[in-house]
Amino acid sequence: MADIFNCDQKTDEELIELTLKNQDYFVCIMQRYQARLLKYIQRISNISWQEGEDILQEVFIKIYRNLNDFDHQYKFSAWIYRIARNETISNFRKSHAKTKGLLLDIDDEIFERLAADLDIEKNFRDKESCEAIKNVLKKLNKKYQEVIMLRFFEDRNYQEISYILKKPAGTIATWLNRAKKKLRTELNKENINL
Repeated sequence: MADIFNCDQKTDEELIELTLKNQDYFVCIMQRYQARLLKYIQRISNISWQEGEDILQEVFIKIYRNLNDFDHQYKFSAWIYRIARNETISNFRKSHAKTKGLLLDIDDEIFERLAADLDIEKNFRDKESCEAIKNVLKKLNKKYQEVIMLRFFEDRNYQEISYILKKPAGTIATWLNRAKKKLRTELNKENINL
């Protein structure tokens, strides 16, 4: 049982196999993904921490119940993000609530990835510029917001985004390119030089 506390040394695949043999190992999966999934749920729904925790609990229940059905062709993290997304959408359908928009918390790491991909000048780092980016992102079509959020905020690759959103990789690439183009255009309108 002492081995359970060495979760950090194990891959997702190893944790899946261990969990299927001994349910106590599921706590390792929960610890590994809890903070990331909660942040993701909050970003795509802009709900409170407490509401996010409720959804996250349901997500982990579904992950546990469906662990035998996990398709090893995909990354485990993409599979659980897909479950989290579906559960979040389902929660809003049940409550008949509209999403309030994405919660866009741009930290330095996210900003660096986004800035590098958009070829934004190095000195484009002040608080005012970050706010301008947040405001422009909120104006984008929801599908464009979501691909940007998954690519830059959640650091997912094209195949993972394709799997999470249930869209072909080519569609994801097109959406991401259109989103970046629209983002550049809108930032130029805001007099933010790229």
